[in-house]
Amino acid sequence: MTRPVKLLWYLTAPDGPYPWAEEGRWQTGFDHLEQLAVTIDKLGFYGALLGSSTFESLAVAAAMIPATERMKFLVAQHPGELSPAVLAKYAQTFDHFSNGRLLFNVVNGNDAGLAALGVHYPHDERYDFSFEYWDAFRKVYAGDRSGYEGQFVKLSPRGEGGAPMGVWAGPYQPHGVPLWGAGTSAPGVAHSVRLLDVYLSFANTPPLLGDKFRRVGAEAAKIGRTLEYGTRLQVIVRETEEEAWAHAEWLLQRSSVEHALRSIRMRLPPGETLETFRSPDPQVQRNIETVKSGRLPSARDLEVYPNVWVGPAWFGFDIMGPAAGTTLVGSAENVAARIREYVEQGTGAFILSGFPLISEAHRVAELLFPLLDLDHGFDVPALRVGPPRASADPVPAPPPEKVPA
Repeated sequence: MTRPVKLLWYLTAPDGPYPWAEEGRWQTGFDHLEQLAVTIDKLGFYGALLGSSTFESLAVAAAMIPATERMKFLVAQHPGELSPAVLAKYAQTFDHFSNGRLLFNVVNGNDAGLAALGVHYPHDERYDFSFEYWDAFRKVYAGDRSGYEGQFVKLSPRGEGGAPMGVWAGPYQPHGVPLWGAGTSAPGVAHSVRLLDVYLSFANTPPLLGDKFRRVGAEAAKIGRTLEYGTRLQVIVRETEEEAWAHAEWLLQRSSVEHALRSIRMRLPPGETLETFRSPDPQVQRNIETVKSGRLPSARDLEVYPNVWVGPAWFGFDIMGPAAGTTLVGSAENVAARIREYVEQGTGAFILSGFPLISEAHRVAELLFPLLDLDHGFDVPALRVGPPRASADPVPAPPPEKVPA
């Protein structure tokens, strides 16, 4: 019997019918983010990811507390952006005001990005620093005032009384703030299995993603830990298979050969060029040749597994293989079947998105929720009312706050 799943949505800027292109991107602000958060909450999603974007994720999440009741906020956080003690006090405050709805997405970043924040460690040392940072955070959040003496993180003991580090609210979540995150390199996996509660990965086909999770699980078992697993997917779900693929083709035709070429070049192995590279996957090579000839493949040419699509998305145009932009495309029944296949391979949480974010959240809740066993911690309302939606998706109207040209 397939175990229940957590379905999360995406809560961040930008938005629009195809925001990877300037003409398909809306100018949005606080009002739109609040409307999106209310939608996610009312529809009954487990929560939402607040990734890196124009606005600071923890500040956005805090601003959404009074507009929401149940959804959890999975907030992307780089170690070193704040002192772990300061972050722990922020987290205690957030949890007391939201009734314990905070999760952290541990983002380890890259050398250049972290250096701009004042964190200067080589690749492998970053993981050692990150582990100490989050270990110190957890202890302080739990109420430990004894300080922390690590190689990278050093906190003096904290007494009660005296501003600004006086009496704190104390922990709210009894087991601390759950940590979600990723890491694929050997140091990244070692860091993940020591630290995380939920290990995340960009999507692949269900068997290949399952293989990755089993490898990570074996490493966790060596140190006596077990993890939960999650993935990140875009989704195009419709009443019928034909409607879903028609929308995928509509999105594809709003991309460009130049976009596809850039995406291919970004994924080439070191030392390879577009002219020298030959993929071992015949389907990938055919699609590369199509792009080199000045054309885009058809939508169905980019289906790498039943209902698994590598067409254009805000998070990438994955012609070279599944990665950040991978999309589930199909009828509600087929997309639900594919999610259940991922679950059988170990995936317990799905961070989904589709654009525009509000209208596609409604589609997912109406069409997919009734077909899946959800592990959201509350009863999800039955939402489906009215006749089926139209098969062709026109360009949706922009949100009210869009600045006119």
